[in-house]
Amino acid sequence: MERRIAAPKTARQRSAQKFDFKGFLNLIRHTKPKYWQLWVGLFLGMLATGAQLAVPKLAQSLINGLGHAMNQPLLITVIGLFIVSALVSAVSGALLGFFGENVVAGLRETLWQKLIRLRVSYFDNVKTGEMTSRLVNDTMQIKNLLANSFPQMVTSLLQLAGALVIMLLMDWKMTMIMFIAVPLVMAVMFPIMQLSRKIGHQRQDAMAAFSGVSDETLSEIRLVKSSNAESYEEQTGAKEIQSLYQIGLKEAIYDSIAGPAMTASMLAVFVGVLAYAAVRVSAGTMSMGTMFSFLMYLFQIIGPAGTLARFFTDLSKASGSTERVQELLAEPEEALEDGPTQSVSDQTLAMQHVDFSYEDGQPVLHDVNFEARPNTVVAFAGPSGGGKSTIFGLLERYYQPENGQVTIGGENVQSFNLSDWRSQIGYVSQDSAIMAGTIRHNLTYGANRDYSDEELWHVLQLASADGFVHNMSDGLDTQVGERGVKVSGGQRQRLAIARAFLRDPKILLLDEATASLDSESEAMVQQALSELMKGRTTLIIAHRLSTIVDADNIYFIEDGHVSGHGTHTELMASLPLYRDYVKIQFKE
Repeated sequence: MERRIAAPKTARQRSAQKFDFKGFLNLIRHTKPKYWQLWVGLFLGMLATGAQLAVPKLAQSLINGLGHAMNQPLLITVIGLFIVSALVSAVSGALLGFFGENVVAGLRETLWQKLIRLRVSYFDNVKTGEMTSRLVNDTMQIKNLLANSFPQMVTSLLQLAGALVIMLLMDWKMTMIMFIAVPLVMAVMFPIMQLSRKIGHQRQDAMAAFSGVSDETLSEIRLVKSSNAESYEEQTGAKEIQSLYQIGLKEAIYDSIAGPAMTASMLAVFVGVLAYAAVRVSAGTMSMGTMFSFLMYLFQIIGPAGTLARFFTDLSKASGSTERVQELLAEPEEALEDGPTQSVSDQTLAMQHVDFSYEDGQPVLHDVNFEARPNTVVAFAGPSGGGKSTIFGLLERYYQPENGQVTIGGENVQSFNLSDWRSQIGYVSQDSAIMAGTIRHNLTYGANRDYSDEELWHVLQLASADGFVHNMSDGLDTQVGERGVKVSGGQRQRLAIARAFLRDPKILLLDEATASLDSESEAMVQQALSELMKGRTTLIIAHRLSTIVDADNIYFIEDGHVSGHGTHTELMASLPLYRDYVKIQFKE
């Protein structure tokens, strides 16, 4: 049973949750990353950190030896450590960057595979732009956490711990000041980090909303212009941009506070330690070299402390992205290859007591029954909004009935292989979809084998489309533009019919395939459809009287149920609703 998709969590709901480390690790593990890059990168980062920790201790001996002969081997060692540390750190950063890019590529590939396998009901509830934001923006946040913040956090912790241990061995009294001061600094930064976390969630949500609005508007730009809706869309976009702007202002304020607050706190610690060290040097209880070495370690602590603060801020921002990605990956997807294959040739297609609703409490179909015998034409007629296109959606298995079943040869189609089932159905709609690319690409779209030019020209001829394709500059390799804007409505319909010929379906679904065409295009498309219908079980959502008259069986759909069925003559005689519909619809 198809369930309505729950509404996405709000930023406030997400911000109340803690970062799910287990879920995050499972998410990363799902991408099957190259872990050796992470471990080698971290190991080299630790080596570079170890070299950096050794420098102040060696510098202590150099400073204490001032006034005597210069210890050249020691000086060369210090310089060498600086150079080696920089080189190793660069290699470490490159490897960790590779690891992050590898993870984000794997994650995007996983999300892309998930998106194209999600049920149609998901796309009914979520804007395309929001899904694009998940695919691009949220994965980028996760990559930044993995490739930058996390490795820096690890090396910073090592540097912080190493420096504190060495300082403790050098002078425990001064080190105790640090043990007290650093937690105080973190206490000052914690409220700012919490605010940054909330703002990070809000920013990602606002970016997804803006992406959804912009994608929807730009994809329907012809409707915008034909409706003179530029001013309206300007205002709509401006609202989303202002929302992002206000959030960005808050984020800028918090970020601007965080940096100076951290700097001021650490500077206060530095001045305090320096003053105390100066007193100790003047009293003779500490050497000048020890003081400089201690201060160098103090500088090594300031950087990691700031890095740790930024890590928790980035962690907070990434937590929302992780949750959204996990929510998307948790959505049910179509099991395309499960179940046995089943030929639909010479089998009766039927619906038995089918109930369906897109949303709870709002039924669209109620107790729908129909039967389509092999190689017959079944028409569905009735007022707009009665549920005719929904029936086709259930036949394509875009949705599942809440009650009842769709059967072929008396067996429930839900148990059959979904890919195989759809491969035996040809669907030509009122506004047949066409992809950006060439005519060849559109004819063979989704095909599981290559076709020769002769085969493609043959189906174009059957669809009465070979003439206009021949007249195009590049023939089969002519670009049709995004959403097929470079071909007319009639041409797009005939290309869709040619594609259906190429698929050679056993069941044909025609959803008002000529409703929006001019009379000349309609005649040509109708001729192509008549050829396509030969030898197939055909179900038609009818809008032409000739289609209704010629159908073997007509089902009159009103308010989501079948009011009656039979031939045109039988319904005209027995069903007043149908008779009134025909008189009004076709002015008979």
